[in-house]
Amino acid sequence: MPTADFFTRLPKVELHLHLEGAIPLDALWTLVQKHGGHVDVPDPEALAAKFTYRDFPHFIDTWVWKNQFLRHAEDFAFIAEAVARDLARQNIRYVEAFYSPLDFHRTGLSPQVLTEAIRAGLDRVPEVTVRLVADLVRDFGPEHGAPVLEAIREVMGLGVIGIGIGGSEHGFPPEPYAALFARARAYGLRTNAHAGEAAGPDSIWGAIRALKVDRIGHGTRAIEDLALIAYLAETGLPLECCPLSNVRTGVAPSLEAHPIKAFIDAGLHVTVNTDDPAKFNNDLAGEYRALAATFDLDHDGIRRLALNAVEAAWLDEGGKVALREAPRCRSAPRSAGR
Repeated sequence: MPTADFFTRLPKVELHLHLEGAIPLDALWTLVQKHGGHVDVPDPEALAAKFTYRDFPHFIDTWVWKNQFLRHAEDFAFIAEAVARDLARQNIRYVEAFYSPLDFHRTGLSPQVLTEAIRAGLDRVPEVTVRLVADLVRDFGPEHGAPVLEAIREVMGLGVIGIGIGGSEHGFPPEPYAALFARARAYGLRTNAHAGEAAGPDSIWGAIRALKVDRIGHGTRAIEDLALIAYLAETGLPLECCPLSNVRTGVAPSLEAHPIKAFIDAGLHVTVNTDDPAKFNNDLAGEYRALAATFDLDHDGIRRLALNAVEAAWLDEGGKVALREAPRCRSAPRSAGR
């Protein structure tokens, strides 16, 4: 078995991370104090306890509750810097992070101002490269996502490289977003959809057929459709697997029951991610550590998963070479299963 230190030392890439779900609890507590949230959470311990979920809808409710403490541009710069410092601490070298402008329409902050604030905070931490993916949040519908896409087009120079749809997958299928995703591709943006997390294989097929996505966020319930598994193996369409997140929200009953090892064995392009680490009490080293212990993965098996994330990243080949050749990844094969 790899030593615990191996997982921390390993240079890592994260492809499925929500900026607002990665705010370190001490930073969030600062915002709770700033904006008067003591009625709900009188101390840091109560804040930590808030992030225990009955099921996926309860997780969404808690997400919305947390967002009330993000109100001003300086709040977003503050959390972006805090998240970036935490990522650098974990030896994460490159990240493609979601952020959700529609969730903060109530603040009066335009997507452009929001993006500028986030980029200002991220740029204070040069040790990690963080590019941004605008989550159009399917709960609001494509009619509200369309103006956000146009706004995001204006700030692509600030490291916005893609769009996605997160939110309540169980209530909002992907197909209505087809035209919006086609427009995003025409603008040069990459595309992602949360699918197969809170809904079944039909949601994944919809993301593939209607949205023509470059990656699938989660994809957990692909295991329920053998034809879908075969398609994913044949095409190499990457999955952004988030095992501990799925356990915390009840999508998987336990890590042992999570299909990630079956995906690897079937030859799927599997990447490992944290999703909302500050809300699930996990980090990327811990994800790898748990997978190694649960599924008996050795050093090379973990390195292959780390390199899968490099190959799935929305980088040019030069950027991938730089990550692929990072110390302690250099001797591993390029990918697991593909």
